[in-house]
Amino acid sequence: MLELIKQPWHWAVAGTLIGLIIPLLLLVGNKKLGVSSSMRHLCAICIPKNISFFKYDWKKEIWNIFFVIGIFLGGFIANQFLSNPNEIELAQNTKVALAQFGITDYSELMPSQIFSLENIFTLRGFFFFVVGGFLVGFGSRYAGGCTSGHSIYGLATFQKPSLLATCCFMIGGFFTTNIVLPLVFKYF
Repeated sequence: MLELIKQPWHWAVAGTLIGLIIPLLLLVGNKKLGVSSSMRHLCAICIPKNISFFKYDWKKEIWNIFFVIGIFLGGFIANQFLSNPNEIELAQNTKVALAQFGITDYSELMPSQIFSLENIFTLRGFFFFVVGGFLVGFGSRYAGGCTSGHSIYGLATFQKPSLLATCCFMIGGFFTTNIVLPLVFKYF
């Protein structure tokens, strides 16, 4: 059984399992799936200031904090004990495209040519980690939720704003991958 868990799963299996979470959450307690809202809950718990945005009954949403903690714990357990020992398989076209950016090490899920301690304090690292992190945080707040909230929960419950947000997420991803990323690798 452990060997089965360690193998890569087909996207349809993982997608189906993620999709089944939505009706389960709705049936169990009319809960909404979303990860970015947990940051608001954490701030409401930790910030004692009189900020109206953080003045609400965060205790009703405490399950969301445990959900996010579970994501981190699950990721840690999977990385430490359930890692696939085989080399990561990428399509040849993807390898060719990444090689143009100098990314040739596929021994880990996150390429060491980008995600390493040496890159954190470089200009390229600044763009990837600081600018990218700011844009993700700003975009999540501006859109009223993150990709999991809009693209999984929102679309599953036929929310029109979630359809718009998901389209914008996709357009932003295509633009960044095809326009911004080549520029960052070329000039930084």
